[in-house]
Amino acid sequence: MASGQKISERGMAVGLRALNRVASSPALDRLGLRDQAAWALHGAGRNGTRAATAAGRRFAAVQRLSRPARQRTDAEPGRSDLFDLTATEEQQLLRNSVGELALARIRPAAAAADDATATPSELLTEVDELGLTMVGVPEELGGVVADRSATTAVLIAEAIAHGDMGIGVACLAPAAVCTAIALWGDADQQARYLPPFVSDDVPVAALALMEPQPLFDPLTPMTRAVKSPDGGYMLNGAKALVPRAANAELFVVGARLGDRGPALFVVESGADGLSVAPEPGMGVRAAATGRLELDDVRLPASALLNGLAGGSSSAGAAYRDCVALARLGWCALAIGTGQAVLDYVTEYVSERRAFGEPISNRQAVAFAVANIAIELEGMRLATYRAAARVDRGLEFHREVALARWLCAEHGMAIGSEGVQLLGGHGYVKEHPVERWYRDLRAAGMLEGGVLV
Repeated sequence: MASGQKISERGMAVGLRALNRVASSPALDRLGLRDQAAWALHGAGRNGTRAATAAGRRFAAVQRLSRPARQRTDAEPGRSDLFDLTATEEQQLLRNSVGELALARIRPAAAAADDATATPSELLTEVDELGLTMVGVPEELGGVVADRSATTAVLIAEAIAHGDMGIGVACLAPAAVCTAIALWGDADQQARYLPPFVSDDVPVAALALMEPQPLFDPLTPMTRAVKSPDGGYMLNGAKALVPRAANAELFVVGARLGDRGPALFVVESGADGLSVAPEPGMGVRAAATGRLELDDVRLPASALLNGLAGGSSSAGAAYRDCVALARLGWCALAIGTGQAVLDYVTEYVSERRAFGEPISNRQAVAFAVANIAIELEGMRLATYRAAARVDRGLEFHREVALARWLCAEHGMAIGSEGVQLLGGHGYVKEHPVERWYRDLRAAGMLEGGVLV
């Protein structure tokens, strides 16, 4: 998919390759030790539980950059609009490793996390150890991927949502913030905020774009940023359904900056005037969503994100790209959850018997399952195409809009059809399809939270 992508033979890549070798060893099956060995290796090097509090971390530059660090893109003038669906070796490795984690650890914890409206901290730590936040960080600042790849981020989001979308959003929230700073932060912002995201103690962070208003349009936010006499900014407004808001140490917040239009601001959790209240929703409950209130929050001039990778400087352009890339992330989450629905109902209708035969023998049931598979492939192809255009430096907003529409419309239909195919079983919590249905409705409505 992303041609020429290289992952350094260190850090995450080394761990993932070792895990893959362990998982593929036939000796583990003979000894009955596959699960124990794989998870022992996965947990190796863990340094205990996280000790930082939401307001306790102090972000400070650990090195000085002469210019912003950016990952390379695969842009070549004159190339056609074709894209390759073949994943690179590194992409396949990442997808398989995240997928194994999603099925072995995330899915079994999903029902309890949904009820508790929070993801277990030990599970979040396990996901952090995969180094997902490193994927969007330039190599100069400790990242492990030389080339910018939205496609890789899409594959990761799809794989993790196959376990559970709510937990997936909670796990990917910090990566959204570090990707935003890597793409649009200046040298000082990158040096100050990005190093913690490649450390053993990844900060909890969230991208806050959604607002508590009907028919919300992310391109016209009601949250306002006003220029202060000292050159800084003052923010007022509210953000809704922000993942892991209560524990977040860092936010990237969208706000309207006077006549300049919407822009992105880096806000530390300890800022005066910033408060958080729980706000669980119908779906993605494991993401521990909350409402972010900004009451005369004072920020320095350096809080504005406006450095574009192309060399120009436009806070408005950065914001528009952020909205589009966040929507692409939700498309990937919808695909992963839709695949979970398809896998589950396919097995269910083959085993469920009525009138002496599996209900999959009924033409209406078979056609319903086939329609889920057809729509899911359309969602996947549209999302991959949009991600490929991002990677090649081409205009991608139209393609993201198409993918967003497909995933919003057909994602909800897939969730509803999954409930319908299980009949009365689809309505109760004994089976996970009712949770997937609620989550898939969120994929077409929420803004921010994730970013590819």
